[in-house]
Amino acid sequence: MKKKHLLLAAVFIAGGCAKKVITETALPATEEKAKVELLSPPGDVVGKLTVGYQGWFAAAGDGSPYNSWQHQNFETWPELAEYTNSYAPVPFYQDGVLQSPYSGNLGNGRPAKMFSSYDQQVANTHCLWMQQNGIDCIALQRFGSSIVVGSVKKAQFDGIATMMENSAQTYGRKFYIMYDCKATDPIDIDWTNTLTGTLNLTASPNYAKQNGKPVVCFWGVGFSGRGAAADWVSKINWFKAQGCYVIIGSVANFTTDTAYVTAYEATDMIMPWWVGKRGNFQTSYTSDLAWCSARDIDYQGCVYAGFAFSNNSGQTVKPRNEIPRLHGDFMWQMFAGIRNTGVQSAYVAMFDEAQEATSIFKCAETNADIPAGKYFLTLDADGVQVSSDFYLRLVNNGQKMMKGLIPYQATHSTKFTISPDRCDATTGWVSANTLSVNTTDFKEGAGSLQSVGSGTDEFKKVLTPYNTGATAASGYLRFWYYVSDVSQLGTSNQIEIGSGGANDINEYNWNIGTLVNGWNLITKTFASAGTTGGTPNLNAINWFRIYHAKTGAVTTRLDRIEIIP
Repeated sequence: MKKKHLLLAAVFIAGGCAKKVITETALPATEEKAKVELLSPPGDVVGKLTVGYQGWFAAAGDGSPYNSWQHQNFETWPELAEYTNSYAPVPFYQDGVLQSPYSGNLGNGRPAKMFSSYDQQVANTHCLWMQQNGIDCIALQRFGSSIVVGSVKKAQFDGIATMMENSAQTYGRKFYIMYDCKATDPIDIDWTNTLTGTLNLTASPNYAKQNGKPVVCFWGVGFSGRGAAADWVSKINWFKAQGCYVIIGSVANFTTDTAYVTAYEATDMIMPWWVGKRGNFQTSYTSDLAWCSARDIDYQGCVYAGFAFSNNSGQTVKPRNEIPRLHGDFMWQMFAGIRNTGVQSAYVAMFDEAQEATSIFKCAETNADIPAGKYFLTLDADGVQVSSDFYLRLVNNGQKMMKGLIPYQATHSTKFTISPDRCDATTGWVSANTLSVNTTDFKEGAGSLQSVGSGTDEFKKVLTPYNTGATAASGYLRFWYYVSDVSQLGTSNQIEIGSGGANDINEYNWNIGTLVNGWNLITKTFASAGTTGGTPNLNAINWFRIYHAKTGAVTTRLDRIEIIP
């Protein structure tokens, strides 16, 4: 029997911005003081936030074992600004979906392109986003159909597993294998011969362990066509005999599912699959947690952003925006329920599931960012424009609330946008050089600011006062910066941002740092900044400047200034 670990939850008063509370799952304004029982001690999954990761996208020309377009039936369109490689077939074809094949441009005029998961830089970028947004662990999907020895599909997913291992180690994330399978699939052989054999994943210092045991998960327990309870019990017990900590992804109503109760009771942790569930979240967390606690089974609460599947490969036309995200309100109900019921572990479904519009990674904000004339669910679909990383930041705040790092909030206070200027127009901007908007080479929106010449002052502006919501201890500045020829740049340079409306007044400043020809993503923490002329007020930022001495004419561009709390 597991030893029970007691934590004391503090009393918090609800905070956050004034928002409309969804009435069907209205939550209390205060959190009561209560003892929370952890059946297992905090580890790599208990007390942590995990995201499901598909990693199944491939493209013609990506050099992968597939080397062809795979899983392109998108409902949401990914944002590609931070990926080094992207691909654009003519026409772009979504296999079996209800939209016809297409080619051409996005609404903003840029070519429609897509990334491939079979790319170490893509895995690195995703793990960096996880690191920046408090995501502790990755449930890497591996399918019962992808373990056939000698198959192209197995080679594909073996490669993805290695890339994710590398990225998890680079960015300090934990990961484990989550089999999406039937009870009779030979995943035990795959575990022995490949995962702990040729790939040796469990030897990685970043392979997730709970109670000192390597973690493995089976998704599909209790679902129709996935196997009998007795077969699941045999599979669970085999992996436990290998020294594994076993999680199962079960049906949502597992507490009343008597047909599979023997399988549920055999496992170490249960994560009920909630995608498609619409309400009564707190009630369900309460009953789920009580059922698991009574049987000394750990519990992982499921959270998701929303759902839609209208660009699907099935026969039935499904509604667009079927379960709306409501600009974060829908997902936050789940985080609030988790906090109120004392659930200590959460699973976000999913990180990159663009097919069912549950993805939390960076996606298209508006119609300008999706293929022109085609339908994809954009992040402004519910009437509020949010930045492409909004759901990453929302999840970050959710996991902080779950862990007691921030006070309980019945409604979220995550800022919808984090950009004081999108750099789509020259209005208010001043430069010592020729200043214009470049509408062909930019990272997001409608264009980028462009400065051409040898003058030192490149871009400066008195901004409309902007409340960043950031702190000097944890916030940071981020923007895109293009240089045509770094050899023409001198050593005298600086980035400035402040609340004094001019240089050298209540100002943060940094050296720009090492640059390459082309686009550079510049990230500067406020903790590493110098200050000039007093203390900047991060609740009233109204000044930005870049200057750089030059030995000759240079073209520089600026796009999407962001201040991340």
